[in-house]
Amino acid sequence: MTELVRDSLDHCVKCTICETFCPFSQVTPLFPGPKYVGPQAERYRGAGLSPDVSVDYCSGCGICTQVCPQGVKIAEINSQARAQLWEDRGIPLRNQLIARPSVLGRLWTPVAPLANWALQNRAVRLLAHRLGGIHYKAPMPKFAGHTFQRWAKRHRSTVSRRKVVYFHGCGTNYYEPGVGEMVVAVLEHNGFHVRIPPQDCCGLPLQSNGNFPAARKYLRRLIGKLAPYAHDGWPIVANSTSCGLMLKREAREILEVEGEDLEAVSAATHDICEFLLGLHERGELRTDFRSLPLTVPYHAPCQQRGHEIGKPALDLLALIPDLRVIELDADCCGIAGTYGLKKEKYSISMAVGERLFRDVYESGANVVACDSETCRWQIEHGTDVHAVHPVELLYRAYGLDAPVAVSAG
Repeated sequence: MTELVRDSLDHCVKCTICETFCPFSQVTPLFPGPKYVGPQAERYRGAGLSPDVSVDYCSGCGICTQVCPQGVKIAEINSQARAQLWEDRGIPLRNQLIARPSVLGRLWTPVAPLANWALQNRAVRLLAHRLGGIHYKAPMPKFAGHTFQRWAKRHRSTVSRRKVVYFHGCGTNYYEPGVGEMVVAVLEHNGFHVRIPPQDCCGLPLQSNGNFPAARKYLRRLIGKLAPYAHDGWPIVANSTSCGLMLKREAREILEVEGEDLEAVSAATHDICEFLLGLHERGELRTDFRSLPLTVPYHAPCQQRGHEIGKPALDLLALIPDLRVIELDADCCGIAGTYGLKKEKYSISMAVGERLFRDVYESGANVVACDSETCRWQIEHGTDVHAVHPVELLYRAYGLDAPVAVSAG
């Protein structure tokens, strides 16, 4: 797989389409662009030279790979080069810590009120800025105080011949357990028995921060939990587009993990909106939606587009009566997982997201839909508009939130 990714650079014809579409090189000279840092620099790195430090300013959004007409794996080349960079120089402690969301979640969930107070306290944030390298203005989610896994252990899913496995990810487990509950409710409303096995981080944050060995360990543990179901023919659904993409493709293309278990899990994994739209196309999705008189802008995250499944959320939301959805065409929100949390990259992150923030603000809506949890946190940070996963709108339109009334917006 390494050879296939690296060999793709020879297809680069220097057309600069990737440069035109890259949202990060357009706002900072610290990242000279995907062509220069990717296939062009990789030829020299292959000769044994140390990677250029500018590769660390690549966000890994994947837009360059998506738009390349020659099929060059630009973002993947950059990710592997970043790992080599930090292997040579040593990974900073900050990057080690923020790349382990499940460790942070287990540590801080029992004392969530204290953790949330600290994350919002200006003095604490300034101290973290100066000593820890986490920007004092960076968007920080609140710990829920309980985990989705705790809820799942108590929940008894409906008995059905139609079965599905739910991979919820760290964001849902520690910060947004309510989203996980809504995913389960929507699946059960459509006649599925939902199995939620014990699970940990997929390793994506570690991969993004250049720690491939640790990322592989997390990934293999997760695969071990999911593989028995995949081998038995169970579909696996994920509501985190980035974590789902790790299982589908990035584990092989970037981390170079292989094996029958990963192949089975990869083939069985679906984004939740992709899965639900597939049901609809086969005439199996319940469409007993009630009116939802809202205007909702929708942002498709970079990692969601990396699935190459179109924008299934738009097709699903179009089924809801009186729901007006505005498709936003801004490329990126700028957060890129942990990228926008870092002191030296926060301003870059916000500059990238400026167009999206403006479009959300100008829509006049009081809610915006987005598939990625970190992107939702970034959108709320940049706009003060509440951001939800598309499945929440389906949940409300199904009337599963009753007796809570839905207000017009």
